[in-house]
Amino acid sequence: MHRRALLATPALALLPLETRAQGAWPARPVRVFVGFPPGGSLDVMTRLACEVLSQRLGQPFVVETRSGASGNIGVEAIARAAPDGYTLGTVSMHNLLINPHLFRSLPFDPDRDFSWISAMWDLPNVAVVPAQHVPGRTLREFIAWARERPGGVAFGSSGVGTTIHLSGAFLAGRGGFQAQHVAYRGAAQTIPALLANDIQYAVDNLASYVGVIQQGSIRALGVALTERWPALPEVPTMAEAGVPGFEVSPWHLWAGPRGMPGAVVERLAAEIRAAFADPALQARAIQMGTRLTGTGPEALAARLAREKPIWGEMVRVSGAQPE
Repeated sequence: MHRRALLATPALALLPLETRAQGAWPARPVRVFVGFPPGGSLDVMTRLACEVLSQRLGQPFVVETRSGASGNIGVEAIARAAPDGYTLGTVSMHNLLINPHLFRSLPFDPDRDFSWISAMWDLPNVAVVPAQHVPGRTLREFIAWARERPGGVAFGSSGVGTTIHLSGAFLAGRGGFQAQHVAYRGAAQTIPALLANDIQYAVDNLASYVGVIQQGSIRALGVALTERWPALPEVPTMAEAGVPGFEVSPWHLWAGPRGMPGAVVERLAAEIRAAFADPALQARAIQMGTRLTGTGPEALAARLAREKPIWGEMVRVSGAQPE
């Protein structure tokens, strides 16, 4: 990472005078909860962001894993933390927009228990198959093959109700083939299952698959975006591959417990925007399979409100039922 470039813009210069006068946050290390296991896309990108924020703000941002219950354990830890700015977290949007449709009760209220800080990155989903076991080289060929399988096919995800689960079910519905969902703890288990032919496809986060796609053991058939991904220009969009209307991908955000000081929220959001504006960091993220965003609290709240009905409809189409 180009540390000099990341540190080139003075943090305080981005802030209004009254915010600077608020004082010394952060004066000690900041805990950052992640609700999924180490090695997955959320964990990897959170650690990258924390490295940058530690450099910019002069205090460690320490990642702490609280995985389980489709990410709900980590999100609950954020909601129950003291609102002093020293406990934050990165959250998958599915915990806020999808899980309310899939759990009869949640240990947090998505609408009331959080301070929104910033949308941080978009993670495109990519349809993948094991190159050794699935003959189709295009999405159309895979769909035709899957339709002819007597018992259908199986697909993997990181849990019921995740965007990965909904996207895999959506592809089966749009493709007109039978598919059984198999839940794993994350891509670290899904990828070996693909390679062993225990499952035949996944529509998973690109960030977790860049390496195996480039190695050739996993074949990418389409990205769930409106345009091709810069780091994999040979992979078509889902619309180009024959399944239009499949522009659904997950994204992650920063949040803290409700009641965080407004000056802390605004400063952190400003630091994120400044850090993510660095072209070298943006290029590094693209190569890793994610696109940095960096917004303010108001824009984040607006995006959550805008996408809420969209993901509710995805749950309905998938047939997933509340637990």
